[in-house]
Amino acid sequence: MTELAALSATELTRRLRDRALSSVELLAYYRQRFEALNPGINAIVNTDFAAAQERARAADDALSRGERWGPLHGLPITLKDNIETVGLPTTYGVPQYRDYLAASNADVAQSLLDAGAVLFGKTNMPAHGMDTQTFNDLFGQTNNPWNRERTPGGSSGGAAAAVAAGLTGLEIGNDIGGSIRIPAHFCGIYGHKSSYGLVSMYGPKPWESRHPGYAAEVDLLVNGPLARSADDLELVMDLVAGPPLVRRGAVTMRMPQARARSLRDFRIGVWLDEPDYTPDSAVGDVLQQLVDRLAAAGANLVTARPDISLRRVTALRNELEAATLAYTCPADTWEQALAEAATATREPGARRSWAESVTIRYRDWQALNRERQIMRSQWHAYFAEIDVLLCPVSRIAAHTHNSTPLPQRTVDFDGRATPYWPLMGPWNSLALVAYLPATVAPAGRTPDGLPVGVQVIGPYYEDRTPIRFAQVLQEELLGPFQLPEGYA
Repeated sequence: MTELAALSATELTRRLRDRALSSVELLAYYRQRFEALNPGINAIVNTDFAAAQERARAADDALSRGERWGPLHGLPITLKDNIETVGLPTTYGVPQYRDYLAASNADVAQSLLDAGAVLFGKTNMPAHGMDTQTFNDLFGQTNNPWNRERTPGGSSGGAAAAVAAGLTGLEIGNDIGGSIRIPAHFCGIYGHKSSYGLVSMYGPKPWESRHPGYAAEVDLLVNGPLARSADDLELVMDLVAGPPLVRRGAVTMRMPQARARSLRDFRIGVWLDEPDYTPDSAVGDVLQQLVDRLAAAGANLVTARPDISLRRVTALRNELEAATLAYTCPADTWEQALAEAATATREPGARRSWAESVTIRYRDWQALNRERQIMRSQWHAYFAEIDVLLCPVSRIAAHTHNSTPLPQRTVDFDGRATPYWPLMGPWNSLALVAYLPATVAPAGRTPDGLPVGVQVIGPYYEDRTPIRFAQVLQEELLGPFQLPEGYA
């Protein structure tokens, strides 16, 4: 059964459906791998195998009677530790919520369970999801299965590491700062940042105890799948796309079909480089090699780029994201930000910009939002002529663990220490600010053996188009997922 670890959820569910494999057997297989391999990477941090086994046995019994719960019938899965679940703690990576048990499942979790999934564990994340690495004071550090000295990314780092190591059937992450796309890139798997508003973010939050079970939409933030195949992204999106469950009696949503089915039918924009935002030599070489292979295969490649400044969209992203997350600031942090923003004599810099963004007035936020709307119109015009845009996820592959606070953090960039966020944020700002869908597919590996992903940006609400392009890449160029050494 060793080969099961590398199989897609799509193939696993087919075997379960055909009764070539039982849910109890597959769960036992994942438990064995968890016990043998998880200690080295610390991806899965809470489990309930007893409850999962009971559900898996019920799934097998139902199938023997001819009953099918849904497309994920009997598939064991894990979920990121900020997706609220009944029966398993949802800790958000902080000691304060070590024992927090939600009274109901988040919508995205409920959708997967309604489709027949068997939940057996939760995966690690940085505290409150506020980093693109994965470590916290509650569960410690998660390691990248391709190289344990490296981070799997964040904030969905535990989720991506578990998928890459073959410890789970599939995962759901969330993305407001590249938190699906960066871990997919660092761990060599597939990930999809959904169009804003397409997948429900509803679910109880411990800090919203006055209104349990109901959460307002948060600007920029989305849920999306992480998996070992592009087919799995489509499988999951078909299950989770739609309005919040409380609205589904009145509102329906439908994703348009993909604009093309074959490689030669896609109109493909390419934007791999930009002054001041160049990927390092290893990442840049892998992406260029992918484009060269596409050209050799007869792909319709064009050099047209959207009429958007990468520098400006990055700045806009930083301001909008800080404003979005301001409501979660502890009271003392908020008061400090107010004081700093009001100090006119303070020198300009990242800290001052953060303070001003966190405490922004509504009038000023509206000016940012208007600029965002103009960018969205520019993207709309671009996608009238182009189907997908290929670009980097970040400027580097997975870096060594570094717990230095973000403002002071530096990492290696072609042999020199370089400030962290300008390497991580710019390229994933493009889709984030404009609410666009973006799929990450493995593109190759660096000379050091580290995965590199390509970001495939598509038109708003047309999530099937970048996902289909990732499927074409896998079918025609990349081949099936390969487990990291030591995990096969």
